[in-house]
Amino acid sequence: MRDRRAIVFDLDDTLYPYRAFVRSGFRAVACRLVADRGIPPAAVLRVLRRALANGRRGQELQELCARFELPESLVGSLADMIREHTPSLRLPRETAQVLRTLRRGWMLGVLTNGEPHVQRRKVAALGVEGLVDAVLFATECGDRSGKPAPSAFRAALDRLNVKAESAVFVGDDPRTDIEGAAAVGMKTIHVTSYFGEDERCGAASCRIHVRRLDLIPAIAEQLVPVRTQLHVA
Repeated sequence: MRDRRAIVFDLDDTLYPYRAFVRSGFRAVACRLVADRGIPPAAVLRVLRRALANGRRGQELQELCARFELPESLVGSLADMIREHTPSLRLPRETAQVLRTLRRGWMLGVLTNGEPHVQRRKVAALGVEGLVDAVLFATECGDRSGKPAPSAFRAALDRLNVKAESAVFVGDDPRTDIEGAAAVGMKTIHVTSYFGEDERCGAASCRIHVRRLDLIPAIAEQLVPVRTQLHVA
């Protein structure tokens, strides 16, 4: 008799690269500036993408305004546009294949931080709901403070109807994902696919690190092996 097991994933920088959402937002900004200011979209995208590639994450809009002598007051509204736009995203092929493979033997869930209305648009654009059994938005769960609050992880376990010791959490953030999940008794796998080799790996509970999602099925089987119960007639 197979035990009920589950794997719960974070969303951003775990199932897909968050930079894809940012780049989608850049395109929305470029469309607005060509309409409002007559700035060629290619020029806007070039400045924004170069800033992102050069490690200026979070400062791209400031660099854009400086480059085209735009008022700094635009930064807030452009940032809102990136956050609130309907994104054009595609789930990586490897991610989709891993989820299909895992679903044959596991219950699957997604537990994501962030503003629910923003995260819902990402989930819809990526087509994630059709590949998992439950998608939960952490700030709508438990005490509504989001990960790493224990109540967020327990809500995911309850939705999937699985015990913590029979569940694995897969995420990129050592504090909100790995430490939070470990605190409620879940096994954990730290994903570093979209970061440097050792970046963000300082948490004491981070013991398993992977750079490829296709390693998850084999590792998860070792963490929570299938147990069988023999019945003697």
